[in-house]
Amino acid sequence: MLQQRKIAAFLALLVAFSALSQAPPSAEDRAAIAAASSRERDRELKLLGITGMQPPATAYDIGKPGNANYDESKANPYPIPDVLTMNDGTKVTSPAQWQKRRAELKAMFDENVYGKYPAHIPKVTWSVDSVEPMTVQGVPAVVKHVTGHVDNSSYPAITVDIHADVVTPAATKGKKVPVVIGGGTIRPRPVFPRPPAVPGQVAHLLSSPPDAPDPAKLLLEHGWGFVGRNSGEVQADNGAGLDRGIIGLVNKGQPRALDDWGVLRAWAWGDSRLLDYLETDPDVDAKKVGVMGHSRGGKAALVALVDDPRFAIGFISSSGAGGADLYRRNYGEQMGNIAGVSEFHWFAGNFMKYAAAGHSANEMPVDSHDFIALVAPRPVFIGAGALLTESQYAPGDAWQDAQGMFMAAVAASPVWNLLGAKGLGITTFPPMGTLIDSGDIAFRQHQYGHTPAPNWPYFIAFADKEFNRH
Repeated sequence: MLQQRKIAAFLALLVAFSALSQAPPSAEDRAAIAAASSRERDRELKLLGITGMQPPATAYDIGKPGNANYDESKANPYPIPDVLTMNDGTKVTSPAQWQKRRAELKAMFDENVYGKYPAHIPKVTWSVDSVEPMTVQGVPAVVKHVTGHVDNSSYPAITVDIHADVVTPAATKGKKVPVVIGGGTIRPRPVFPRPPAVPGQVAHLLSSPPDAPDPAKLLLEHGWGFVGRNSGEVQADNGAGLDRGIIGLVNKGQPRALDDWGVLRAWAWGDSRLLDYLETDPDVDAKKVGVMGHSRGGKAALVALVDDPRFAIGFISSSGAGGADLYRRNYGEQMGNIAGVSEFHWFAGNFMKYAAAGHSANEMPVDSHDFIALVAPRPVFIGAGALLTESQYAPGDAWQDAQGMFMAAVAASPVWNLLGAKGLGITTFPPMGTLIDSGDIAFRQHQYGHTPAPNWPYFIAFADKEFNRH
């Protein structure tokens, strides 16, 4: 079991580095990162006075002790708090009251979940390094290679540069087009050596239709653009790097405080700075910029969508625990996992209080439906895959809990309705493959594993409809 957990942790790192289009670290570097992450987590736990944590669940040993629950009849041990009830019990019945409730919710997420933005974050200066014509997935395009340099004059020991590729169709040159940050890449995905083989631990990540559409191709053929970015340049995806990147730069290389922002919020900040650049690009319609992310990237994309009202729409794919999934659910990934050594850095240190032994997510003053509600009344598409039970694919996308994300969208919907928009529109979990898009929250669960690919055409159609309606 311990060996399986070590391999699973390695796979998580591998997927993260693959998603960021950079080479995986060496075995020595992985060990050093894990050791330093563990030390930082122990430091924060000591500050919190926590001596024991909830054990993490395993993902692949379905039905065995210690594995995540995938039985819906056991998935809802706690009630979902009402998003429209203030902390003092007052019911929210008007848009004006919602603004007070929104501020109340945001403050609780800042303190307890994602961490607070620093009072002063250095400015980013953007430059266009080069512009080149390029054929991307068979579509003629114009690619701008841009760099955002973060002012590090206050602490020159840390440099943060954000490199991105802004890609628009050649056929629309001279016109402003919608753009999706995270909507594709012009760079070939790196080929990594396979990690040690454990049944189900690699194949389920690849379980996707053989003819899966490429988002870059879909967007460009639709007359839209995309931005390929490497969020790891903004902040490393580990606890060892919290004294570097943008978090370390702001803190001048010192450890973070317990309510400081975590990596998800740092990545969201990076996407907002990309939006700063896009507002100056003559080929981009800055009023129609969306943000997309998958898995841990989906968590960060949801944070970006909430934090920056300039984003017109979001595609939040398989974001799971710490994203759109309800913390109060007992299905798939658990608090002991997301507060573990390989994931705690995504959040504020304070978040680990709810994963301490003897405590639970039911003690949290908020849940994910409250966070989704902070997007309202803007549109958002929430997507996920399925539970797969074949040994080579198990558990598919069940770790991310599609039904829990649907339930969160249902519970958030009253805020859209209050603000004159329309929420999800249904309350019963739909059949597999059913697109729910009658309102400003869309949802679709596809029948494959941990991949956004099957939902891309549906997101584009939903975004098209929303852009034409508003």
